[in-house]
Amino acid sequence: MQGIAYEAASFAGHQQLSNLCWIYDNNSITIEGSTELAFTEDVAGRFAALGWSVIVIDDANDRDAIRAALAAFRAEQEKPTFVVLTSEIGWGSPNFQGQQRMHGIPLGPEETKLTKAAYGWPEDGHFLVPDEVLDHVQATFCARGRAAREAWNQEWEAFSAAHPDSAKNIELMANNELPDDWDRDTPSWDDPTEMVAVREASAASINAFAPNIPWLVGGAADTAMKSMTLMQFPDAGSAQPDSPAGRNMHYGTREHAMSAIANGLALSGVRNYDSAYMVFSEYARGAIRLSALMAQPVIHVLTNDSFQVGPDGPTHQPIGHLATYRAMPNITIIRPADANETAIAWKVALKRTDGPTILSIAHQKVPVIDRTKFGSANGVEQGGYVLADPPDGADIDAVIIATGAEVHLALETRELLSTQGIHVRVVNLASWEIFEAQSNEYRQSVLPREIRARVTVEEAATIGWHRYAGDAGEVLGIDTFGLSAPAPVLQKRFGFTPEDVAAAVQRSISNAH
Repeated sequence: MQGIAYEAASFAGHQQLSNLCWIYDNNSITIEGSTELAFTEDVAGRFAALGWSVIVIDDANDRDAIRAALAAFRAEQEKPTFVVLTSEIGWGSPNFQGQQRMHGIPLGPEETKLTKAAYGWPEDGHFLVPDEVLDHVQATFCARGRAAREAWNQEWEAFSAAHPDSAKNIELMANNELPDDWDRDTPSWDDPTEMVAVREASAASINAFAPNIPWLVGGAADTAMKSMTLMQFPDAGSAQPDSPAGRNMHYGTREHAMSAIANGLALSGVRNYDSAYMVFSEYARGAIRLSALMAQPVIHVLTNDSFQVGPDGPTHQPIGHLATYRAMPNITIIRPADANETAIAWKVALKRTDGPTILSIAHQKVPVIDRTKFGSANGVEQGGYVLADPPDGADIDAVIIATGAEVHLALETRELLSTQGIHVRVVNLASWEIFEAQSNEYRQSVLPREIRARVTVEEAATIGWHRYAGDAGEVLGIDTFGLSAPAPVLQKRFGFTPEDVAAAVQRSISNAH
């Protein structure tokens, strides 16, 4: 019934995945009662319309019909196969058969005996495996599996000898490793007068790394041209029924299926990324959570990560999304501030093997940070780092902590405050999760405990930021929905100007004293 299943079914039908078979247990019962309470559609007809080969079996106990259906699936070359297997829940139980309570209530000792009697099974046998069953399994399944394994080993040895490079790549995939020198073409930007959108830098990073990682694939939920996640190097191609080797996945507007498929690809050893506007990742949240739960290294590229999308309005402006993903276990979020940090963020994400990474990507153009004056972009590898300190070793009056595009706002505020004789440190806290994994000594060196005057700046919900602001600090964020207006208007409206941040710094200095 759940619509998300049909996203995957629609995609599979379009891709003509003839090696895919779904068996639908059509037992007409839900926990609340008959499916007719809420469900009367023609499931077989719907799957036929989605491009599947549909087989209907009227009796789940008809083993000959099941064998025939599976044989038809193996013979099918153009469509996925959908088998409607009509069954009756609790079959054989005199008092539970066909009833919704079979969903979650144990039979109990007496009903279990009655059911065994109905099957002609020894009523007092517990965990009984008759000798003839054990003999049958050993003589058929075990022998068959052993022979198949031996044949596979021989085939693998022959393949490895004939194609050593491909064999090495397959072994790397199986071990979740990357090729040697895969990051040799890491892009960089050196002109501090250049304005580069973070999503443009993300595109450059994808197209620099992907050619060196042949099993890296990726796609978007119909936003590749806006999120700039398209692979555009020669032979990248699009994954279609007639070109399955294409590395660009076109998921359509199917956010949940997209991220679920990304999980499946990761489980098979294929490194991959998916992409959507951050606000629409809501539709994929369940699958993103599963990538974290299963510790799969999927890279979720979530763009348009603040109200800076402006005139698109509050429907497209994420507010609480970063906070909710930060609350989810085993997800690493990286919010790069400029083009060079974006390339480093991609490197960090591709190196991660024990869980997913969310790259929080800004929409707007931002300056390339002058790394001859400020901290190295490699600081992203520690999650947080000192981007700028007061000149000439002056004492630090306050710390401004920012992420993403707001780092530039922090640097502008630093310049403004310097004219007022206030000296601030700017800390780029690109990833909470990576920063918290650093040693206590390193974290203290970036955010000294004795400096209590702090201001955090992020165009997102404020929840969670007080851990870094402290008791005397100020948290600048947005805890309402956005508005539809040009980005500069919204920045002024919601208090994200150098003057606003400077005022917050002054209040925090006062609070700290």
